[in-house]
Amino acid sequence: MGRDLSALFDPESVAVVGASDDPAKYGHAVAAQALRAPDRRPVHLVNRRGGTVLGRPTATSLAGIGEPVELVVISVPGPGFEAAVDDALACGARAIVGITAGFAETGPLGLARQQAIADRVRAAGAVLVGPNCLGIADNTTELYLASDRFAPGGIALLSQSGNLALELQLRCAPHGLGFSRFVSLGNQADVTLVDLIEDAARHDPTRAIAVYAEDFGDGRAFAEAAAAAGKPVVLLTAGRGTASARSAQSHTGALTTSSDVVAAACRDAGVELVATPHEMTVVLAALNGGRRATGHRTAVCTDGGGHGAIAADAAESAGLAVPELGPAAQQRLRTLLWEQSAVGNPVDLAGMGERKPHSYGDTVGALLALDEVDSVMLTGYFGGYSAATGGLGGPAAESGTAGGGSALAAGELETAHQMAVHTARTAKPLVVQSMFPDAPSCRTLVEAGIPVFASTEDAARALAAMTVDGAAGPPGVRPLPPSAAPLSDPGYHGVRTLLSAAGVPFPEAREITDEAELLAAADAFEGPYVLKALHLLHKSDAGGVALGLPDRSALVTAFREMHARLGAASYSVEAMADPTDGVELIVGVNRDPRFGPVAMVGLGGVLTEALHDVAFALAPVPAARAEQLLTGLRTAALLRGVRGRPAVDLAAAGAVIERLTTLAAAHPEITEIEVNPLLVRPDGALALDARAVLA
Repeated sequence: MGRDLSALFDPESVAVVGASDDPAKYGHAVAAQALRAPDRRPVHLVNRRGGTVLGRPTATSLAGIGEPVELVVISVPGPGFEAAVDDALACGARAIVGITAGFAETGPLGLARQQAIADRVRAAGAVLVGPNCLGIADNTTELYLASDRFAPGGIALLSQSGNLALELQLRCAPHGLGFSRFVSLGNQADVTLVDLIEDAARHDPTRAIAVYAEDFGDGRAFAEAAAAAGKPVVLLTAGRGTASARSAQSHTGALTTSSDVVAAACRDAGVELVATPHEMTVVLAALNGGRRATGHRTAVCTDGGGHGAIAADAAESAGLAVPELGPAAQQRLRTLLWEQSAVGNPVDLAGMGERKPHSYGDTVGALLALDEVDSVMLTGYFGGYSAATGGLGGPAAESGTAGGGSALAAGELETAHQMAVHTARTAKPLVVQSMFPDAPSCRTLVEAGIPVFASTEDAARALAAMTVDGAAGPPGVRPLPPSAAPLSDPGYHGVRTLLSAAGVPFPEAREITDEAELLAAADAFEGPYVLKALHLLHKSDAGGVALGLPDRSALVTAFREMHARLGAASYSVEAMADPTDGVELIVGVNRDPRFGPVAMVGLGGVLTEALHDVAFALAPVPAARAEQLLTGLRTAALLRGVRGRPAVDLAAAGAVIERLTTLAAAHPEITEIEVNPLLVRPDGALALDARAVLA
């Protein structure tokens, strides 16, 4: 069920410690907000000097209030914070909001102080938000304990930045979006982002969860909570573009960046990952109405060819499809439009809207009703007619069009209501791009839950956010398996043995140190042979791999030459796999400090880093999900068969990926592990090389 945060969001009583009449102090702003709803619950103001604050008498201490207080906000100088926490707990507080800074963000000593405070709070059965936070608010319970007001609505905003939260508030307002809750995360000493997501998921008035976070704490727990929320989660984060600071000792480590890890976690959890506050607003506006397209087929409706072409390109760039409509659909549209209208997709009214504004609504309604259409984007001039009469700068009133601007405006408003009715009859989403997004007709659409945007790319991004794969849904986050006995031999053959025991197939092989052992290995299985020098980071680059040695004589010659040149401590003699019709893949797992084991699959072999055609997911990865990752590669055509080559056995590859990633997830001592290459042929998959790096 998660932690009980009821005292945090709907307390019986509130006290603000550090309340002040000085507008420059945060205790002033919080006290002023707290007093916005004095009839909902008792609000006590505490100032050590006494007197009045905001015209209200204050207590000089929490004990001076004379009754228990359930939620205490502490906004006092750093040296007095611990004592204020102890006073709050002594007064029976079940929740504390710590605005005071000067703890973990200052270094190890501050972190130690912070941890000691959090331990005391937990031991008392209470909860703590912060310290170093900017307060909380809950519009559904009239709890106002932040410095600014947040318009009511259905979004729970959980943010590590106060200013970004204010920007989101401003950006959301034109879309009719508001907030059920706001929580400034602060240092997350006790109440974490995961706790707040879990609680927002149980909060009925919350329809979507917006997160700005730089520190996820337990990233995998974040992904699990988001996946289980049952509500849209939109994430804005920073610092995703830098590679890991440690020195990577494998292809997997070298190719895995923080950006890849966060993106993989979001894909698996079904989280919408955004790059800017603007994009977050677009996605929240799209998801607000709860509509989802279960396919990627988008119909573009426009009143001008240019807008239609641009919108079609934007939709396809966002991952949607704009297919040509079938003959029956086109014939249906021809009965609604005039001769010069285009009905293939994009559907172009070609100026008919100026003569008959209802043609917008008629066409949108017809497109939403088509079985071959999953979503509709209306783009162009719609809104311009009512903008003119609404004083918003539309040119319709001066254009001399038939019927005059007022008649067109009235018709446009009517068709906006008509589109709202059509949309209400279906689960399919409609998104509008308008040159006049603030026009009365466009505001009518927004009030009906239809997103309206000024830019085409925003409309396309919104539709992409509203589109889900109806068959697969989000991949999901699998729990970590129980930890296995630690790997004791991280050498090549030790790793092979570990993987083989997990069901990863390898060719026959023997580890040898001299020529006598080499000959014995050659007698153990038939050629052709492979000879590898062990304990080299990139064996191929160093000339430490000899392939296709046909017999004992060639094997001995290769060994003598390689040993004279490299002087390796040991070598591996292996049966040469048949590469005919095969494709070389790489499969690896890198253990991220926040998100745990992260799997990478892609095109492998010696060109892995040069081609960089890889995909990521949280490990362990089920076989079916592994096949999805492979078929999503840029070079996936090689796996399906090209130029007369047969398709390879994707099911066998998926099974190996599941076994390897499950094993890696069960071995926390392994920082990196990979098989490269994994040779996948039409008749199965075979691991040809392996490497592991211990923490």
